[in-house]
Amino acid sequence: MKTTRRQFLFAAGLMPLVGSTRAANRRVVVVGGGWGGLSAARHLRALAPDLEVVLIDRQPAFVSFALSNRWLVDAAAQGPERHDYATLAARWGYRFLQAEVSSIDRSAGIVIAGNERLSYDWLVIAPGIRENYAAWQLEDPAMIAELRRRHGGAMVNGADLPALKQRLASFKGGDLLMSIPPAPYRCPPAPYERAMLIAWWLKTRKIPGKLIIVDPNPIMPAFRSILLDRFKDQVTYFDHAKIHQIDPARQTVSTEIDDIHFDAALLCPPQQAADLIWQAGLIRNEEGGRPSGWAAQGAIDFRSSADERVFIIGDSSGMVSPAFGLYPKTGHVANRMGLAVAQQIATQATGREFPPLLPESVCHVLSNVEPDEQTLIETSYRQRGDGFLLQQVKQTRNPNPGGEDIVWAEAMYRDFLRP
Repeated sequence: MKTTRRQFLFAAGLMPLVGSTRAANRRVVVVGGGWGGLSAARHLRALAPDLEVVLIDRQPAFVSFALSNRWLVDAAAQGPERHDYATLAARWGYRFLQAEVSSIDRSAGIVIAGNERLSYDWLVIAPGIRENYAAWQLEDPAMIAELRRRHGGAMVNGADLPALKQRLASFKGGDLLMSIPPAPYRCPPAPYERAMLIAWWLKTRKIPGKLIIVDPNPIMPAFRSILLDRFKDQVTYFDHAKIHQIDPARQTVSTEIDDIHFDAALLCPPQQAADLIWQAGLIRNEEGGRPSGWAAQGAIDFRSSADERVFIIGDSSGMVSPAFGLYPKTGHVANRMGLAVAQQIATQATGREFPPLLPESVCHVLSNVEPDEQTLIETSYRQRGDGFLLQQVKQTRNPNPGGEDIVWAEAMYRDFLRP
């Protein structure tokens, strides 16, 4: 009987080595080091340790937005979490590459980042959001960069929060304009919590200023009374007001109602999926071919509808159900997506099966201050028998918070940051 190469390797005890080498040659590239990307990288190393995992981000460190709003106006409050990516990579066993991803070649299965061309077997894209200043008739890159530096709302990257804190500290009075993006946008209650805390800060510090809020959405009910009644002397609120143009030189925004001047501002234009989603051709089109602004991916598996090797998670993700539209763009949802995708890739790589994992979100929002009150927003999902995805949102008032938000944050951070 002729001995095959496979039989020879098995008899010689070399077959496990061949399998391990093959597994080790397979690579997952994770683009974006936010809650979703960090979760995917960390769990991939645990669930499929023979895979090579490379995490790419342009920043040297992860900075979280969670629990940051009070810190912006209160020196005694807990600041945002900061963790160097290199330290996290060493802790969990993946490789970190600090670089700007310039493009993705899906036909070749290559990510171009800095001077490297990284091939991949699976690609997890978690690049976050971009701000669409073109919706405000502003397209000059230099002008946009200067506007962000002087008046940005710090909603794209947590690393921008310290600069915003400094700008607020230097505000001595006048008209402070705050714009809220049209839905969908990152962390829906966050702008209202921030507005409430800034109004409280203006009042308690006796700063002779006015917070002017321009909101194209209906005001979030949990904040209606406090913003419109308790802080009525500090807040001018324009709801259902859409900014359609900005004049940086005159420091003026134009709405359907009027032109509004500002002395200082926290400007947050409409949001879309990050540039990389557009470059890679992964945007979902609406009926008629108009781009939706958000990615096209599965509601349960988060796999791109254009490429089965590509997964899209986090804030760039798009429509998942005609019943409620998109998943809320929160860190908790992104973290859950990262784990779900890690499980799916691990199944393909190792054959190990995992039950389907749907997103969920828990959000502790400060909805009153002195005395403090929190609102707990819990969002969960289930599939009907026909596969239709349903959403349930539960809000619970907590009149005597005892650090539940900090406990939640610590639990989340232990999943992908802490040892």
